[in-house]
Amino acid sequence: MDRNLTLNLVRVTEAAALQSARYLGRGDKIKADEAAVRGMRRMFDTLTIDGVVVIGEGEMDEAPMLYIGEQIGKATKDSIKVDIAVDPLDGTTAVAKGLSNAISAVAIAPRGCLLHAPDMYMEKIAVGPKAAGKVSLDEPVETNLKNLSKALNKDISDITVTILDRPRHKELIERVRKTGARIKLFQDGDVAAAIATCFEDLGVDILMGIGGAPEGVLAACALKCLGGEIQGRLYPIKDEEKERCKKMGLGNVDTLLTMDHLVRGNEIIFAATGVSNGKLLKGVVYYEHNRAKTYSVVMRGETGTIRFIEAIHRLDKKPEYAK
Repeated sequence: MDRNLTLNLVRVTEAAALQSARYLGRGDKIKADEAAVRGMRRMFDTLTIDGVVVIGEGEMDEAPMLYIGEQIGKATKDSIKVDIAVDPLDGTTAVAKGLSNAISAVAIAPRGCLLHAPDMYMEKIAVGPKAAGKVSLDEPVETNLKNLSKALNKDISDITVTILDRPRHKELIERVRKTGARIKLFQDGDVAAAIATCFEDLGVDILMGIGGAPEGVLAACALKCLGGEIQGRLYPIKDEEKERCKKMGLGNVDTLLTMDHLVRGNEIIFAATGVSNGKLLKGVVYYEHNRAKTYSVVMRGETGTIRFIEAIHRLDKKPEYAK
């Protein structure tokens, strides 16, 4: 994978974050998401790649831009052919309510290397490098936490489990509490929550629960770069979702999706920019004289390099960021 794409991908997530952050706390998650999509799509138009969106904003008849199957980039005969996974705004509700942990995220890999995950729920478990290979969705919650305790050399009472704060997780939360482990609930944005398991200072040891399947693929790209692990299992709740899985070649929805199912190989680049403040990334800050600051992270699977980037933008010099 061309490493020059690394910085260009950061520009893509910066553009989405700068546009959507203007809607922080304004109560309109639809406009916030639309702004992120516009900003991301405009910046993608400047990249010399032959890209296809495999994780996006929906089908062609559901989304005007960044839809599944859309061709992306200024392709030439020599352009690299890549799969693209995007979440222009992971945490739409968080932005609308002025809450934390919203990010803009994108990942690319060689053509055919990313799972074409349908837009439905996925059961997930994610851990950092020290616990990779030590947990499994096929094991009970209690067994996973016991094995995690051994892998991290920590008492279960010192383990922190992060779980999306939804009614569907009531039983999971009760089972975790009975083990004596700590719980950190989050309101929105499970890509950032999965990534947090790979950074010890963020105080999260494992992610458990049911979230979006597309976000699971994006998280897998980041965790593969970081040496962590995520497993998933599709969780359709309607018959039409099961039928869609079959049409996409995912006939057995009970299949355990390992890292290699979600993203094959190591030629991956993942980038994210904070939209609202979070522990992983700070959100966009707007200054006087039409300036703004962004905080981003970009990772390469081939080298394992992780770069945190702070950037000051002169918005009057960038017409693509116009309001």
